[in-house]
Formats: sequence, C-alpha cells, structure tokens
Amino acid sequence: MTTTVRPTWSTSAVRPDHPDAVRLLREYMTEMVVRYHRRPALPGEVDEALTELPSNDLTDPSGLLLLAHHGVDLAGCAGLRWQPDWAELTRVFVRRQHRGAGGGAALLAAVEARARAAGADRIRLDTRNDLVEARALYARHGYVEIPAYSQGPYAEHWFEKRLR
Repeated sequence: MTTTVRPTWSTSAVRPDHPDAVRLLREYMTEMVVRYHRRPALPGEVDEALTELPSNDLTDPSGLLLLAHHGVDLAGCAGLRWQPDWAELTRVFVRRQHRGAGGGAALLAAVEARARAAGADRIRLDTRNDLVEARALYARHGYVEIPAYSQGPYAEHWFEKRLR
C-alpha cells in the first residue's frame, strides 16, 4: 500500500521587493484587474494598478508581507498594515493551482498569529463585490461584516475579526 503525503503550508515574512513577492503581487494585481474589468488586462494596466495601490509599506515598521508555500511551491501571499490597536488585512492571494487546498485558511491563521503577537486586538479588511470567494473565506473564518471604515475606490464590503 502506498501512502500519499500531502504538501503542508508554510509562511514566511519577506520584503515586498523580494523577487518572489514581486512575482506574487503582480499575479495578484493581474487577477484583480481582470476580474474587475471582466476582460484581459490592457498593456500597462497592471503596472498602473500596482502604482495606484502600492505594497511597499508591507514591511517593518508599517506592516508585513507573508509568502505562503505549499510544500516547495510558491503558492500565495497576504499582507498586514499596522494601525493603532488593529491591523488591516490586504493582498490575500492563492495561486489558482493551489486553491482548494487550504491556502486561504493557512494565510489567515498566519496573519492572525502575527497580528496577535504585535498586540493588535482585531483585523479589518475591505473587499469588492466581485470577490465572492474571498468574502466567503473571511466569513468561514470568523470575520463579520461591519460598517465602512475606509473609502478606497474598490471598497464595497468591510469585515472585522476580534482577536481577543
């Protein structure tokens, strides 16, 4: 009898300019552009979005960026921006070939542990109407919809999870 060993999830903090982070953040933004416009990205459109919504603050002291590996494969990312007493979740992304294998849950657990360790009492996030899978993920993991706390151009739903 052959035993199948399933890959495990692991996360590590990196700077947003790390080559793997740059690659994943570009993939994330490409998907956000394509889904928002419901068409392929136009030349320069992803670069414009990366400039409009930069990730360079996802590093100490203003935040952090976690990369997720599924086994040895680079598979996803999630970021936190530090606010007084709370953290804002952003850039949650799992590569398509790793979806359905627990990566979203692993990333949420990792950012929640990091936020608790940093003294945050809650995590907040905003998301869009079309990101139905993300909204379902957050709800499954204890995030509840709250009134708007931000006014970003793509913010249509706001969530919060108490950590204590």
